[in-house]
Amino acid sequence: MTDRALQPAAPEPAAPEISVILSFRNEEACLPELISRLRKVLADERRAGRIRGHELIFVNDASTDASEMILRAHAVSNDDIRIINMSRNFGVSPCVLAGMERSSGDVVVYMDADLQDPPELIPELLRAWKSEPGVGVVHTVRTNRAGESRLKLGITHLGYRILHMSSSIKLPMQAGDFKLLAREVVDHLVAMREKRPFLRGLVCWVGFKQKTVSYAREARAGGATKFPVISFKVINNFFDSALISFSDAPLRLATVAGLVVSVLALSYIVWVLIEKYRGHNLPGWSAVMTAVLFLGGTQLLCTGLQGLYISSIFQESKRRPNYIVKDMFGFKPGNAAKPGEQPGGPESA
Repeated sequence: MTDRALQPAAPEPAAPEISVILSFRNEEACLPELISRLRKVLADERRAGRIRGHELIFVNDASTDASEMILRAHAVSNDDIRIINMSRNFGVSPCVLAGMERSSGDVVVYMDADLQDPPELIPELLRAWKSEPGVGVVHTVRTNRAGESRLKLGITHLGYRILHMSSSIKLPMQAGDFKLLAREVVDHLVAMREKRPFLRGLVCWVGFKQKTVSYAREARAGGATKFPVISFKVINNFFDSALISFSDAPLRLATVAGLVVSVLALSYIVWVLIEKYRGHNLPGWSAVMTAVLFLGGTQLLCTGLQGLYISSIFQESKRRPNYIVKDMFGFKPGNAAKPGEQPGGPESA
């Protein structure tokens, strides 16, 4: 009998507790079905012994409809619902981070609340996480996106391509806000205090072993999208949170543009001197205006790119909290973040 046969088998890891975080604003049309499907999936996983418990953390980004009332009504029959109400609309990433900071699970899944991301995929995320030791992140990659126009798909693909080519991180193409994170990854994320956090990028930046699961994204179950692709909110988020946070490519582009314009201007001056020496009469107004407008446009472009980075530095220097919590519901004593961990408003269980 070999020594290996005499060694005791390694103990099976304990089934994890899972926290599901859902940032939402005005999703009263989707919440009842979402809660029902989540509870069914997680109950099946618990009966199979693959998880030992769960909590559903709904982060209410200042909804103006009946979303909170629906959540409280569904919490009567089960103590798995937690609600975090924001003092105003702060955006998806700050709300998800607020939920992470107050989560208690060994693994955390965060996803949209509009049912475009199917809860039935959670068991597959858990299997990918358990498939080998050391997996910290499981991304979901969308192979199909129902209910979305070709224009939106094209612009989204272009945005991912720009980030992939220019940034310091390698963001999986078509990976959205539906992921599973191990507790150690969550702890690192909530320790960051970046303003305008780009959560998809931060998840890749922290490292650890990362896997992907493919799925077909469904159309919205109800309501209207809060992020039309051609909108100030989406464009501002792409430049301020995504591109500026993880790439200095715009600054390098400004430097290259300045170099190219300088070379062209110098070449033009040489050409003018040669033509003057040859005795040719050069009309001045058109050439001068073209040069002035071209140089002025290039300078404004470079100044604007630099301004984006200066704005980002300005936001970081003010040290304001990323969000303020108005109140909370359903958290057990000791599960919510301790006062002072994240500056915010009053936090009542």
